Amino acid sequence: MANFAKPSAPRFSVEVYQNEFLPEGGRDVHAIVTVTATGGASATRTAVADGTAAVVLMVDCSGSMEYPPEKMRGAREATAAAIDTLRDGTAFAVVAGTHVAKEVYPGQGRLAVADATTRNQAKEALRGLSSGGGTAIGTWLRLADGLLRGSTAAIRHGILLTDGRNEHEEPAVLRATLDACAGRFTCDARGVGTDWDVKEVTGIAHALLGSADIVADPAHLAEDFTRMMENVMGKEVADVALRLWTPVGVEIQYVKQVAPVLQDLSGRRTEAGPRAGDYPTGSWGDESREYHVCVRVPTATVGQEMLAARTTLVLPGAAGEPATVLAQGLVRAVWTNDLAASTAINAQVAHYTGQAELAEAIQQGLEARKMGDVGGATAKLGRAVQLASSSGNADTARLLSKVVDVVDAVAGTVRLKAKVADADEMTLDTRSTQTVRVKKT
Repeated sequence: MANFAKPSAPRFSVEVYQNEFLPEGGRDVHAIVTVTATGGASATRTAVADGTAAVVLMVDCSGSMEYPPEKMRGAREATAAAIDTLRDGTAFAVVAGTHVAKEVYPGQGRLAVADATTRNQAKEALRGLSSGGGTAIGTWLRLADGLLRGSTAAIRHGILLTDGRNEHEEPAVLRATLDACAGRFTCDARGVGTDWDVKEVTGIAHALLGSADIVADPAHLAEDFTRMMENVMGKEVADVALRLWTPVGVEIQYVKQVAPVLQDLSGRRTEAGPRAGDYPTGSWGDESREYHVCVRVPTATVGQEMLAARTTLVLPGAAGEPATVLAQGLVRAVWTNDLAASTAINAQVAHYTGQAELAEAIQQGLEARKMGDVGGATAKLGRAVQLASSSGNADTARLLSKVVDVVDAVAGTVRLKAKVADADEMTLDTRSTQTVRVKKT
C-alpha cells in the first residue's frame, strides 16, 4: 500500500485484497481495491472554502405533483431544507422542471452565492412553485449543465426530484443528455411517491455517478434532501479517477464499483497513456469505496509470477500537465501447483461477487413477478433471500420480507406474497444495488 499526501485535501490510500495464486494455466485474476479518503472537511468539520462547490436543485413541478397536494408541499419544504444546509460561499440555483425547465432562483442564467440573504431569497422564491405541465427530464439536466458550466467550482453537483415518468421526451434524448453531462457534474436522483420509473431514475444517477432512492412518503423529503446536501457539502476533491495500468498481454475483463453501491465502470474508460486507462469515480469527501477489478493474464508455468495490474488513484492534470498521484496498489499473479492455495477464494472477492449476484437475483425476480412467472420469481427471490442471509445484508433481507414470506432463509425457501404494496416493491428494486461491506477479520 502506498500513500501520497495532497495539501489541504483528504489523504487517500489504496489497499488490494486478492488471492494471487493461480494453478498452472490459470488466467483470471480477481482483486478488490479499497480506496479510502480521510482527513477531509467532513472529518474535521471545517468549512469548505468559498467557491469550491456549485449545486443546482431540480424540482419536478409537473401536474402530477399536485396529486396528492402533499407532494408539492413536501418538495418545497425539502428544497428549502437543502438550501438551509448550503455552506456560505457555495454557488447554487433552483430549477423548476416540467416539459420545459425554468430558472426559479436566481435567474438570468447565473448562480447565486450562498449567504443568509441569498438563502432567504431562494426560499421566498420557492413559494411561487406551482404544478402544471408534463415531464421532460433531459431539459432539466441541460439547464443544470449550462448553469454549472458557468461556474469555476471544482465540485459540481445536481439534485433531481421527480414523481413521474419521462413521458414528454424521447428516451434517446434523455440518453444523449446523460452522455453529454457525464463527467461534467454528478447528480443524486430521487423518486417521490410510486408513479415514477425505477430504471429511469437509477439510470440518471448511475450515468452521473450519484445516488438514487425512493421517498415514498413526501413527509420524509426534507430529511432526505438535508442528508443529500450534507453529503455534497462534505466533498472536497472532484474528478478523481481510478487508473488501471496493465502489462503487455494482460486483458481487462471489468472494473466495477462494489461498495457502497454496485456500478459497472468498464464502459467508461478513457485512455491515459500506453496500456493505461482511467475510470471515473466522481467527487470525494471523508469516505471509503471498493472496486472489483478482474484481469486476464497470459498462461504461465508453475513458479512464475508477474505484476498483473497497477491501480492508481489520480487527479487528471490540465491539458499537457501530468496527473497528480493520490495513492496506488498492485495486483499480482503467482502460478503454483499447491491446490489449496490456488483454489482458495479471497473473502472480499467472494463477498462482493455474492452481493452482485444478490442484486441480479432481486431484479430478475421482480421482473419475473411482473410477468406472472410465479416459479421463476420464487426461485430468484428465494436465492436473493439466501444470499442476503449469508452475507449479513439485513436491510435487503428486511425489504425482501415485504415481497415474499420467508420459510427458510438459509435454504432460500420462500412463498410470493399475494399482495405487495407498490412502495415496498419499488424500494426493493431501487435499493437492490446497495451493498454491505465485507466483515474484515
